Amino acid sequence: MRRSLARSLRQHLHSALPSICARPSSAPVLQFGHLRLLSSTPSIVASASPLRTSRAMSSAQAESSSAATATSTRTYDDAIEALNSLQSNAATIEALRKSGGRLLDFAIPEMVEYLERIGYTTSDLNRLNAIHITGTKGKGSTSAFVDSLLRQLTPVSASNPPKVGLYTSPHMTSVRERIRINGVPVSQELFTAYFWQVWDRLEQNPTRKFDLTPLRPVYFRFLTLLAFHVFLSEGVQPVILEVGIGGKYDSTNIVPRCVVAGITQLGLDHTAILGNTVEEIAVQKAGIFKQGAPAVCWAHQPGSAVDEVQRVASEVRVSGLRMVDVHPALASGAPQSIQLGLPGVHQRTNASVALELVNAFLESEAGRSAYTEHAHRGAAGELAAWQRKGLEDARWPGRCQTVPSARSDAALTWYLDGAHTTDSLSVCLGWYTATQQQQGQENCKKRIFVFNCTNGRNAHELLSSVLDAVEASLHGGEEAASTKAGTDRYALAKDYFDEAIFTTNITFEGGGWSSELTSKLLDDAELVNLTVQKQLAETWKQLVPGSSTEVRITPSIQALHNHVVELAQKQQQGQGGGVECLVTGSLHLVGGVMAHLQHSGCLDDRLVSTVRP
Repeated sequence: MRRSLARSLRQHLHSALPSICARPSSAPVLQFGHLRLLSSTPSIVASASPLRTSRAMSSAQAESSSAATATSTRTYDDAIEALNSLQSNAATIEALRKSGGRLLDFAIPEMVEYLERIGYTTSDLNRLNAIHITGTKGKGSTSAFVDSLLRQLTPVSASNPPKVGLYTSPHMTSVRERIRINGVPVSQELFTAYFWQVWDRLEQNPTRKFDLTPLRPVYFRFLTLLAFHVFLSEGVQPVILEVGIGGKYDSTNIVPRCVVAGITQLGLDHTAILGNTVEEIAVQKAGIFKQGAPAVCWAHQPGSAVDEVQRVASEVRVSGLRMVDVHPALASGAPQSIQLGLPGVHQRTNASVALELVNAFLESEAGRSAYTEHAHRGAAGELAAWQRKGLEDARWPGRCQTVPSARSDAALTWYLDGAHTTDSLSVCLGWYTATQQQQGQENCKKRIFVFNCTNGRNAHELLSSVLDAVEASLHGGEEAASTKAGTDRYALAKDYFDEAIFTTNITFEGGGWSSELTSKLLDDAELVNLTVQKQLAETWKQLVPGSSTEVRITPSIQALHNHVVELAQKQQQGQGGGVECLVTGSLHLVGGVMAHLQHSGCLDDRLVSTVRP
């Protein structure tokens, strides 16, 4: 019986673990790691050698060229369909949560085996000169800052400058966003060619140590393998690796030696897997520290998290642990103001961690051999020119992003932030209310709050954090709204929004999904019945009884988008002040809205606003 239970949990682990952090797309659900091959796509031989395929290649570029020809019968859309077949469904995710994160010890050995089956050893990954970043909050933004900072540096060799790689998750509208070279997502052609190389090598080299190991890894793990293959084949280094979930058992953590590892802000998230306290989570995050490499950590962590980070750093024997505070040039009242490319006061934290990560990189052999600049900490608190430009030019779509409408007939501005924890929602609402107050015309515009969250998250806790943040903001930020008792807890916040809309993450009306946005983590029955949306709407009404806010439920993002646009058109026709629409609570939701904004011309291919303020 015990053996049967262990086998079942193990199978669930294979199918579920990487998908929790993957925020993937759609397609067939594969149970217990069994893989359905696409019968319509012919098999191609990526290499004659069964294992050490990379050793037989004369050059990565030659293979890329030949692969592009060989995969001409298999398109980018075919690749997305195949990739989507690797994701997990809601049942397997729940099974993993119930396992309490057991059996994670298999995660790294199996990922190493997958890497070897596509022709690499872990030592090959050292060529990436990785900057490894984890954290509960801000790891994506910090990665974006590091990427931008590195791209401001002067290469030692002008004729052969370094290619800066960035691997992140999730994506907003296209999976290619996860793998970037010099700030640009890999092209469809490059993605397609390398995708099928990895796909086919795993089939050609089927031998596995464990009989329950699937032929191919699930979604996030496969993309991690693909990213490694792309970066190594294209000669990319340094590479910023953002952890998917946790750190110690994450698929990115098979890199034996990173140049520097960093931890951003810590908090409670994914507790079923990482632990129920910030101290337990800190240990998981610090699992990316490497012997002999420096480590960087945000200094102001909750509880005793810093103690645990320091303990792990000592046990691992890092070359030095640098605790980071807000950089003097970014502190409030700094003599020389700087406008960070990522809005929000909280980004000062992420920018400060990023600055120290890049300084640590520049002090390494890899940094000194690649760039002419030296580490710059500024004794007087000043920033070097390259640091200032890097921080100002950083972009990270879907995080505290303002997108004016490109329509001439609709006075509409979208505010997008994929906040999905209580802490991040508080930051998000602080940012949104600040933008409204800065305009000085908040009473003339309709404010719309759009929200969704994945099943399993506490609706009351999340929506309370939203209203608490609004109440505190309207009180000047001095009063902690959550400490107030009685019916006046949200005296100011209860009528702040004209509408509160709770929607599914389905992209199109009629139940259709964008091929790169669909997620099988959701329960089909709950989607059809709008179970989560009804719960959210009811919770909102209970939190603010007697509110004048109109509460609405929409079955799709397209229905939401159309409603908001129509409302903005009516506002403009009626000489109103326009519409200010905040979309938050789910990166899936934000990504779906961005897909519609791309289609309508509000965002370009880089997900940057086409309308300049």
